[in-house]
Amino acid sequence: MSSSKQKSNRHSPVVAQHDPFAALRFRDYRLFTIGRLLLFVGSQMQTVAIGWELYELTGSALVLGGVGLAQVLPMIALTLIAGDIADRRERKLTMLLSVMLLALCSLGLAVLSYTQGVVFLIYACLVLTGVAKAFLKPASDALMWQLIPVSAFTNAATWNSSSFQLASVIGPALGGFGIALLGSATGVYVAAAIAALLCFILTLAITEKKGVRVTEPISIKALAAGAKFVWENQLILAAITLDMFAVLLGGAIALLPIFAKDILHVGPVELGYLQAANSIGALTMAITLAYLPPLRKAGPALLWSVVGFGIVTIIFGLSRSFWLSMLMLILAGALDSISVVIRHTLVQIRTPDYLRGRVAAINSVFISASNELGGFESGLTAALFGPVVSVVGGGIGTILVVIATAMLWPGIRKLGALQEYKVSE
Repeated sequence: MSSSKQKSNRHSPVVAQHDPFAALRFRDYRLFTIGRLLLFVGSQMQTVAIGWELYELTGSALVLGGVGLAQVLPMIALTLIAGDIADRRERKLTMLLSVMLLALCSLGLAVLSYTQGVVFLIYACLVLTGVAKAFLKPASDALMWQLIPVSAFTNAATWNSSSFQLASVIGPALGGFGIALLGSATGVYVAAAIAALLCFILTLAITEKKGVRVTEPISIKALAAGAKFVWENQLILAAITLDMFAVLLGGAIALLPIFAKDILHVGPVELGYLQAANSIGALTMAITLAYLPPLRKAGPALLWSVVGFGIVTIIFGLSRSFWLSMLMLILAGALDSISVVIRHTLVQIRTPDYLRGRVAAINSVFISASNELGGFESGLTAALFGPVVSVVGGGIGTILVVIATAMLWPGIRKLGALQEYKVSE
C-alpha cells in the first residue's frame, strides 16, 4: 500500500505549510465544513429549545438531566457497531442517512411541540437523535480526513474546532431568540430540521475519495479493532486519556448557575456571558492556531495547555470577581482548544484509513462520556462538599492527571512536529 505522503500527492492544489486557509482551499472540505457548521448551529438551537420546553412542561430538574443521558446512552451502546460500519460501508452514505434521521427527529419534536405531546415521545425523539449521532460521528470524522492531504490535517483540526465553537456561541443565542420571537419552541425545531437538510444537500455534493475498506467478516475482533489500535498506540492513548480526565475533573460549566447566583451574585445576563466565555476563548485560539505555523513541540504544548487549564480552573473556583471569573473561563476555553487540535491531528495522522471510523467511534465515546460524567461528577461533589471545593479540587486533579500521564507515557513529552508522525497505510 502507498504511504499517506504518496496519497496526499494525488490531491490538488498544493498546500502551503503556513497557509491559514490551507484546508479550506479544497472544495469538498469547504462543503463538508459549511454543512457541519449548519448542523452544529441547528443542534445547539434545538438543545436550548428542548431544555426550555421540558422545564415548562414538567418543572423537573431530573427530566432536564435526562436529556443528555437519553442521547449519550445510544452513542455508547452503538460505538463498536457504528465504527465498524464507518470502515466497512461508504462513509458519505452513512453520514447522509444519519443527517436525514436528525432532520426527521427535529420535525418530530416540532410536531410534538405544536401538539403539546407527552414527555415520553419527546424522549423517544432524543434517543433516536442519539442513534443518529452514534453513526454520524465516526462516519463524518473518517470522511473528513479523506477530503484533504495529510499536510492540511493540523489546519483542518483548527477549523473543525472553530466551527464547533462558533456554533456553540451563536446557536444558543439564536435558539433563545427564536423562542422569544415566536413564543414557543416549535419554530426552533423546524429551523434545526432545515439546517440538517441544508447539511444533507451540501454533503450530497461532496465527491468521496476511494479509500481502503474492511473486507474481513464481521466479528468481535473486527468490531474491537479500533479499541485495540488505541490501546496499542501509546501516543494516542495518552492524548485521549489526558483529554478525558481533564474534562471529567476540570469542567466547571455545569456549575455556572450556582457560581453566578450564590458566589458572584450576578443575574441571568451575566450568566449568559459566563456560559459563552469558554466557547469565545476556544474559538479565538482555534483561529489563532490556524494563522500560526505548525507546533514544533506538540507533546510539551499538549501537557502544558492541560496544566494551564487546571490552573485557570482553580483560579475560577476561588474568584469572587465576575470579570476575573469570566477571564478564567475564556482562558480555559483557549487552552482546551490547543489540546483538542493536537489530539485530533495526532489521532488522524497516526490512524490508517481503514481504521479511522472505528478509532473515531472510540474517541467520540470517550469525549461524550467524559462530558456527561463530568457534569455529573461536578454536581455530585458540589452537593457533597460545595461548588468551590468541587471546582478547585477538579483543577488540582487535572494537574495531577497531567503529571501521571507524563510519567506513564514518557513518549508524549518528546512528541515533536505532528507531520513527522505520519503512518504508512
